[in-house]
Amino acid sequence: MLKRDAVARQALDAIAAIVGSRWVRQAPAELETFASDGLPTRHTRPGAVILPGSRDELIRTVRVLAHQGIPFVARGAGTGLSGGAVGDGGEVVLALTRLNRILAIDPANRRATVEPGVVNVRLSEATRPHGLHYAPDPSSQTACTIGGNVAENAGGPHCLKYGVTSSHVLELEVVLPDGKSLVLGSAGGEAWGPDLVGVFVGSEGTFGIATRITVRLVPLPRAVRTLLADFASIRQASEAVSGVIASGLVPAALEMMDRNCVRVVEDSIYAAGYPTDAAAVLIVELDGVAEAAVAAEAAEVERLVRAHGARGVRAAADERERARLWQGRKKAFGALGRLSPNLLVQDAVVPRTALPDILDRVGAIAAEFGVTVSNVFHAGDGNLHPNISFDARDPQEVTRVERASAAIMQACVAAGGTITGEHGVGSDKVHYMPLVFDPDTLAAMRAVRRAFDPAELANPGKVVPVHACREWTGLSGRRRETVRDGERRREIERVEA
Repeated sequence: MLKRDAVARQALDAIAAIVGSRWVRQAPAELETFASDGLPTRHTRPGAVILPGSRDELIRTVRVLAHQGIPFVARGAGTGLSGGAVGDGGEVVLALTRLNRILAIDPANRRATVEPGVVNVRLSEATRPHGLHYAPDPSSQTACTIGGNVAENAGGPHCLKYGVTSSHVLELEVVLPDGKSLVLGSAGGEAWGPDLVGVFVGSEGTFGIATRITVRLVPLPRAVRTLLADFASIRQASEAVSGVIASGLVPAALEMMDRNCVRVVEDSIYAAGYPTDAAAVLIVELDGVAEAAVAAEAAEVERLVRAHGARGVRAAADERERARLWQGRKKAFGALGRLSPNLLVQDAVVPRTALPDILDRVGAIAAEFGVTVSNVFHAGDGNLHPNISFDARDPQEVTRVERASAAIMQACVAAGGTITGEHGVGSDKVHYMPLVFDPDTLAAMRAVRRAFDPAELANPGKVVPVHACREWTGLSGRRRETVRDGERRREIERVEA
């Protein structure tokens, strides 16, 4: 239940008058739908859920919450994997799925303006008749929303060549946590003054809510070649990735799946024809304007991966086979549900040259803690996704998963990497932030947040540790942490690998 019940009741009544009573959800069964996002280890019902139906309703709702000092969490489709779209009992979730209109498509200037609840793939479907598409393509693109992509700075397989969400956002109309509305950036893409669009994209809902989003569109490639290469060892596949990038070629996508993942996919309805005896497979896609140039690049990639030990290389014969290869990759996370009731999709980045050793280390960590890890990830940019299968009903197994996850994060940071590439920090990784940022840097991050949200009403407790007094025993062992946020204070002891 919302804190300060009398005030909360008054606020919710006022909001119901704005959005309609049917769009204010408070029943336990209704709140349960919003108690988790894609992270299975965070489950907390919010105090209430509001589903505004228009930009005006959203802005007026935020103003009511701000006036009463009630914190809120903006939420898209709930596909996020860091616990960032989940609120506790003192917070209201603002679900933006009804704000789902494509407001404008401007083919001549290659841009589109959308509301935050537009599903990612729907935008590319709408622009395809103009020979254009929206390049960022998360694996959840058939469900995730553009607003959520902006909050997380989402990537996807094709971000290797085309860049992540921040490379494609031109202008944002946002409502700040105090209810004021402003415009960041410009539809023409000119960088006037500080890059506030770049600051806002990836802020995970802690700076405010994007109400209208203008994005860059890119031409559909005229020529595409998609290759599948299989290897007898993960190390060979990892070294092949470095070899391709070192050659100077920039594939549109360069993805890896290990044996666990391949076998699960091939046993599912998403079977794509991957060789199940392979230790790892690579999906390499090249695209461009000229068929001859793309064919030459594909031939060079085949030469390179064979030189690094590929047992076989085959090219998709047509668009149907290409779609099948990509369906297996993008639906791999769903297929992994065959292994266990729950799946923790981790997300870290390492230098590409560190991939062979890091993947060996991930395998060793899995054995050490007795957990099942399946790897499917954006190998071309070193963005790892070690997927840990487990049963959340077993507390001992959950503890092993948490410790294995911490060990993987620490190994990636020690290798010169960082704790997230595209899934965000949210609540899941906030306690890892001191691994990569010193106290002064974290303080600067919080200062920027407070410039947008002085009262810290927007997605409180996420991304940046509010205040921590830590006693570390190296990178391993136990640490005590005292966390303060206003009048709230709690002391916890973390057990880490």
